[in-house]
Amino acid sequence: MGVTLRQLAVFVAIADHGGFGAAATALGMSQSSASHSLASLESAVHGELVQRTAPVRPTALGETLLPHARATLAAARAFDAAAAAHTSAAVGGTVNLSVPPTVARGLLPGLLRRWHANRPDLEITVFEAVDDEIAQWLENGTVDAAFLIDPDPLPPGARLVATDDYQAVVRTDHPLAGEESIELADLLEDPLLVPTSGFGPPIARLHAMAGLPYRPSRLIRELLTLLSMVEAGLGVAILPSLAASMLSDALTLVPLQPLLERQLVLTGPTTRPWHPGVTTLVTLTPGL
Repeated sequence: MGVTLRQLAVFVAIADHGGFGAAATALGMSQSSASHSLASLESAVHGELVQRTAPVRPTALGETLLPHARATLAAARAFDAAAAAHTSAAVGGTVNLSVPPTVARGLLPGLLRRWHANRPDLEITVFEAVDDEIAQWLENGTVDAAFLIDPDPLPPGARLVATDDYQAVVRTDHPLAGEESIELADLLEDPLLVPTSGFGPPIARLHAMAGLPYRPSRLIRELLTLLSMVEAGLGVAILPSLAASMLSDALTLVPLQPLLERQLVLTGPTTRPWHPGVTTLVTLTPGL
């Protein structure tokens, strides 16, 4: 078919940025060149890949081929890095890393400093995503590495980096604030606000462990919105302890009973060879 990596990169960039101009800027090329590259790719696959709307969106064919384009580009990045490593001790290149919000705030800053101190030649681009998206991004090639929550089984070569536990989020003037630990039943005397970004299943599991019905009062996608609502006195929440770095001075965490922990795992994909830089990051990361 004569499809090139450049054409695939343009296609992915247009899909990600929602337009030809933004994609061209991100790739360092002119908008006309980006448009020509996509048109050539569409000619090769005998169909339109995006709808020329605002914002630009993939067609049904585009949605089908986009994961393959991402995986191809990810494999090409890994190929380049592996080839470079053959002639140099430094892998270099760029590693795309996806993390959930609590890991991005509570764990990642220290790791980024450690990685940069040991391998300043390795550029790490961070993509923050909700838990449900991360595994999909890793396998379809959007990212080269990711922090997964409680993967089962543990992927080959992965590293268990940390564990934390689910705790109550309450206002500092709440009657339960300052307690050494509290029972889940006591927390549920207030309305329970639940984030939809991957936390529903473990919070439901926590209720099952306590023998309590799971009846969230409100479901909220954005963590910062949820925290603002708790701060406004509209309810309480349950979040991992790594969320402590996201709390304002008006909020506090209180340990919960029963105890439910989660595992934070750094890994590469399971369906294709790892980018050498991912292996470097895993090697440099302390494990439990």
